Parts: sequence; structure tokens; C-alpha cells
Amino acid sequence: MKILLVFTALMAAACSKKPFVGYQVLRVTARDEEQIALLRVLGEQTELQLDFWRRPSHPGLPADLQVPFLNLQEVKTFLESNNISYSVMIEDVQKLLDEEKKTMNKSRRTERSTSTFDFASYHTIDEIYDWLSVLVADHPNLISKLRIGQSYEKRPLYVLKFSTGGSNRSAIWLDTGIHSREWITQATGVWTANKIAEEYGQDPSVTAILDSMDIFFEIVVNPDGFAFTHSSNRLWRKTRSINAGSPCVGVDPNRNWDAGFGGAGSSSNPCSETYRGPYAHSESEVKSIVDFICGHGSVKSVISIHSYSQMLLYPYGYKTVPAPNHQELNEVAKKAVSDLAAVYGTKYTYGSIADTIYMAGGTTIDWAYDNGVKYSFTFELRDTGRYGFLLPSSQIIPTATETWPALLDIMVHVLEHPY
Repeated sequence: MKILLVFTALMAAACSKKPFVGYQVLRVTARDEEQIALLRVLGEQTELQLDFWRRPSHPGLPADLQVPFLNLQEVKTFLESNNISYSVMIEDVQKLLDEEKKTMNKSRRTERSTSTFDFASYHTIDEIYDWLSVLVADHPNLISKLRIGQSYEKRPLYVLKFSTGGSNRSAIWLDTGIHSREWITQATGVWTANKIAEEYGQDPSVTAILDSMDIFFEIVVNPDGFAFTHSSNRLWRKTRSINAGSPCVGVDPNRNWDAGFGGAGSSSNPCSETYRGPYAHSESEVKSIVDFICGHGSVKSVISIHSYSQMLLYPYGYKTVPAPNHQELNEVAKKAVSDLAAVYGTKYTYGSIADTIYMAGGTTIDWAYDNGVKYSFTFELRDTGRYGFLLPSSQIIPTATETWPALLDIMVHVLEHPY
């Protein structure tokens, strides 16, 4: 069996796609701080090629760890010898990848025959960028497409502007896809952009928002990484910038912001999935957003959408002290997750990043909050780990549909509570 797995892996490598044959995702639960420390040390052993899909944080909260087939026995032995509880969440990562690819190929055949965009399927960056142009053409009086910069590999960074006119208007910023492997976010972004366009003039809340404010929406924040997830490594998280003096590529763009930069939850190791970068805003993908928001001057809300864990988070992540308007943010989050759950019963937790998920320095919403954006939130979409980053496409529309009322709650609150 082992020889067969190695042979299959070599064949996949020959076809340029990183193989995940026999890889497993283990759900690991530390019972105390000592075990959490052991897990963090384990994760730093670069030769094991481990990837925490969900990082160890608080005792009793599960962490999800992807382990290559060849290192499974060593990792399981380590966990057992230290009495750290674990179970197998995903038996074979490659099986999920194969199912995903099969579904995407089937969708493409259908799309070619119907000439319509399939919101229930995952798409490449070229397909999404083409669709952005179609959306703008279909709604020329409501939507325009801005280019706010370019990625490390010279791809355009596109932002949709939803506006009914006027100057110096307050605005809401939305983004998806900052971590490239979180495909449910880009897919939800496409569905949501279409929903905003369709609902203006139909839904009173959307109409009221856009009659007074603008919405800026960047659906593919990390285009280089996203393209790489389609061409070479489906589970790539970071940007694709070259790190001087290191063979390892990329920076975690959600640890690269100038808010607690270099603090807990980020790494100085270029080979780490949470590598913060050589300095704050080193990544053009991050710097372009910083320049845009600062240049605009009246962005009142930043909502950054990630996956997975089913959480709605607000500042802070780089420190444990409550945000000055913690109570208000908490009340907004409470209503949003309640309305989200009312759609399909999906349960979200909510709270500050540090208290709810883990300490994390250099995040988008902490930077936004520290720079005067009072209503800063992060969504962590479906699921809680059964599929993790490989959420089946059959869950795209349900995920987007249930997220919509929560997003609307936040945006309506921003409209009704100007500052």
C-alpha cells in the first residue's frame, strides 16, 4: 500500500499538481497550556511538512492538523506519547481534491452549453475576472470596476464599486479570498456581489444603504495565490512573493498589516504558513488596500471574509484588551449570527479574535480598527472541520445565502449609526 501511495504521489507530481495522496487531517485537542505549547513546537518542525488548518489556541478548543502520509506515524506517536487527544477528520485529502476537480469539470461542460455563470460552482481567477466585467456591463449605472494596484506577479487587483452617485460619501469595504485556498470565500463573494446588484431597488435595506453610501468589494484579494491553488497546489494559503535568502515563497497576507505586526500568532520563518513578511505592508496586495482605504478617508466598515470555523469576529487579535466599543460590536455580531442561524440553523460563535479563535498579530480588521474604521468584522464561513478548506461546491449557495442576512445586519447598522 505504501509503495502504491508513493507511486501515485510521484505521478501527480509529474503532472505539476502537488499531490496529497494519503494526507490526513487530524483533529487535535489540547487539555492544557503545556499541551498547546507541545503542539506549537510540533508545528515548527519544518521537516514534517505539517499544516495547521486551524491553529492550537485555548485548552479544550480543537486544532486541525494536516499531516503528509509519510509522517503520519511519527506525528501520531508524538501525540499519543504526550497524551494529546486526536481523531481523524479527513481520511485522505486527495480523495476530496479528486471529487472537487470532478465536480468542477462537470460544471464547465454545463456552462459551455448554457452560456451562464454557475454560482453553485468554484471558478478560476480568469472566469471570475471575466464575470466581473459582465456584472458591470449588466449594471452600468450602479457598478464600476476599479483597478487599485497589481499583485506581485503583475495581476490586476480589481475592486467593484457599487454607487448611486454623489461625492465624498461614506463607504463600506468588503473583501474575500485573502487566503487563496479558502475557495468558499471567493465563491461567496461572487454570489454576494450579484445579490447586491439584484437587490438594489428591490430590497429596502440594500436600496437605503446604496442611496446613502458606497460599497467597495474586492473578491480576489490574493490573485497570485488563488491562481496557484488552481495550477499547482490547491491548499496554498499565502501570496507568491519571493523571500530573500529563503527557498520558501510567500507571505501570510493576514499577518502583514501594521497592527501588532510581528506579534503572537505570526511567524518570522518564511517557510511558515503564518509568515508575517519582512515588514508591515510588504505585500502589494495588502499595501494596495491600505492606500485605497486611507486615500478614501471615509470608510466606515471593513468586513473581511475567511473560512473556516463558523465565527464572526471583531478586534482585537493582537491584544487581549477589549476594543473601546466592544459592547456595540458584540451586539451587532450577536444579531448577525442569530439571523444567519435562522436561515438553515448553522451555528456561529462570535467575539473578539483573541478570545474566540486565537491571538493573531497583523490582521486586516485590527489595522482597519486602529485606523478609525469603527465597524470592523471578520467572518469565518462554513464549516467546522468536516471538509475544512475543501468545502463541497454543493454548499456554496447555502453558505452565501445564510451569510447574506448577517452581512446586511452589519451594513444596516453602519448606515444607521454614522460617526
